[in-house]
Amino acid sequence: QVQMVESGGGLVQPGGSLRLSCSASGFTFSNSGMSWFRQAPGQGLEWVSGISHDGTSTRYADSVKGRFTISRDNPKKTVYLQMNSLKSEDTALYVCATDTVYGVWYSRDIANYNHWGQGTQVTVSS
Repeated sequence: QVQMVESGGGLVQPGGSLRLSCSASGFTFSNSGMSWFRQAPGQGLEWVSGISHDGTSTRYADSVKGRFTISRDNPKKTVYLQMNSLKSEDTALYVCATDTVYGVWYSRDIANYNHWGQGTQVTVSS
């Protein structure tokens, strides 16, 4: 049974930092690319970042490029999202996702992912 559990969200002031984690189980993590999405209140899911199965390739949405860093630890079956210089517009529910069928990891189309976590809330406010 595939399970992905996000953690690390919270309330942070503008300009602050947070590190999100997504711990995975139930599939061969080291063979799977991973992605982070986010959903702001009243909006759809937005792709944020993705990382290849071995961590050698990463991609970012323009809105977070230069501020966010994705990484992974395959022995720990965990993917991370380091978020710096946070802005109010980063406020959202952050969700990790994976595609265990085709290995997609940088598609913005949510239909390409077959497993999702429940998410962790990030609120950026003074």
